[in-house]
Amino acid sequence: MRIQTVFAVCGLAASLAACQTFSNTTVAEYCADPGNSDAHVCQLNVEIDGTSTALADTNLKLSEARALADDALAMANQADEKADDAMSRANSALSLREQLYCETRTLQQTNIGTCEPGYTVMSCTQTRYTFRAGGPSIMREINDERCRFHDRVLEMQVRCCMTASATSRISEASLQALTD
Repeated sequence: MRIQTVFAVCGLAASLAACQTFSNTTVAEYCADPGNSDAHVCQLNVEIDGTSTALADTNLKLSEARALADDALAMANQADEKADDAMSRANSALSLREQLYCETRTLQQTNIGTCEPGYTVMSCTQTRYTFRAGGPSIMREINDERCRFHDRVLEMQVRCCMTASATSRISEASLQALTD
């Protein structure tokens, strides 16, 4: 029984010494061994000061290279999560766009632009003016219901939009009014 304990302790000491030696080994020394030349760490490149260099040509210790690889993997995973989040946002915006109905109203000689009931004001632009009539006017207010210029303008275009769900509610209200 004592001999097995001695061998176990010797084996543990040898493995700890090997681990200690392995952690102090540089990547260049590790990759110089022909048996390790196909290892992944020997095939990696890093960018140092804008210059791409083989990891095997650096003086990094294997433990430092492993920590560097772990950090790079963590950053790649974060970037992947952010990319998935951005893709889901883009897909939801695209589905919303497909359900959006818009129209442009042209209004003349007024300072307030509005939309039909159920629509939301998305933008408002002065499209025609003359210097004799005062030139371009300053927009004073824009919200979901209306836009307002400082002075009366010759012509403005109001972009009005609504979602498909609002269209169905308006259609139902129209049908109800027709049947009454």
